[in-house]
Amino acid sequence: MWKPRIVLVALLLQVPLAAAAGESVRTPLDADVPRLLAAYAVPSVSIARIRGGRLVLTAAYGSQSAGVPATTATLYNIASLTKPLTAEIVLRLMSEGAFSLDEPMYRTWTDPDIAGDEWRKELTPRIALSHQTGFPNWRDPVRGLKFLNEPGRKYAYSGEGYEYLARFVEKRTDQDFETLAQTHLFSPTGMIDTAYTGKPWFEGRIAVPTDATGHPLKPRIATHYSAADLVYTTSSDYAAFMIEVLKNRDLTPELAEERSRPQVSMMDTKCLGSKAATCPLFTGFGLGWQILVFPDAKLMIHTGRDDGVYTFAYLDRSSGDGAVILTNGESGDKLVVPILQHLHARAEFIRYLKGQEQ
Repeated sequence: MWKPRIVLVALLLQVPLAAAAGESVRTPLDADVPRLLAAYAVPSVSIARIRGGRLVLTAAYGSQSAGVPATTATLYNIASLTKPLTAEIVLRLMSEGAFSLDEPMYRTWTDPDIAGDEWRKELTPRIALSHQTGFPNWRDPVRGLKFLNEPGRKYAYSGEGYEYLARFVEKRTDQDFETLAQTHLFSPTGMIDTAYTGKPWFEGRIAVPTDATGHPLKPRIATHYSAADLVYTTSSDYAAFMIEVLKNRDLTPELAEERSRPQVSMMDTKCLGSKAATCPLFTGFGLGWQILVFPDAKLMIHTGRDDGVYTFAYLDRSSGDGAVILTNGESGDKLVVPILQHLHARAEFIRYLKGQEQ
């Protein structure tokens, strides 16, 4: 009879411990974040803190639009933070055996723009997820989609690579990508405030993007999904997704390991010149995330930027800590380091981020 009592005590202790982990940083955030918003003309920020694999804090500051305070229910265009979501959906499908990481995609689908190029045969999900397709970030509206270099040769960030992968997945599964997202990620995770395209429940909840002077811009809302951009969500929904990533939920052990392993080096873009002094032992792109390898820790990081929007997320796989920072300001990146300092992020990670500002 004593074992259930121990379990019960442990469960009861989790709530106050989680609350303490959140409240310990709430006061300094309350004191400093409004000042940061004013200093950089950023209307609002929504923050979620993960501690030891659990969500311990959500907070919102500023205004989502003129005269409307931001709340933890405010929806933000997360820009390229869309890509880790897309990657997770794809990896879960792989874990179910729908297709493989190194499957040549041309056997199922080829973009008409590259139908005559032999390099198309080298494209695989692994290459697309790790930004090695050789595509530009976005296709030229006149010339269409073209290779800039042979696939699998080097890292080159490409939204088109993720769009290409999503179209392959649709053809391979015979299902719409938004349906796959709902079935394999959003519903199982309880992400009820996340969508690839505009929904009626967006009404009155959107954080309006703003330029560097704080002037409002028209929100961009997708009418057809993008696998690389324009998902709207809350910081708590995105944190719920990140906790799933920490737990490797619904992934085979092999794919979970591949996701957090650098697939391609980014040292030549992130650690040149003066930036080398604050770099980790190694950094590269995994499957959906940039990976930072420190002597005693491995971190996963991604950022997002559209006009009038900056977003940021990281996970410390060694400690189970992490954070989501969503802003609707062009200069939202200026808030990241000060907020992470208040959240007690790893010191060498802070140094790396500061070094990247040079």
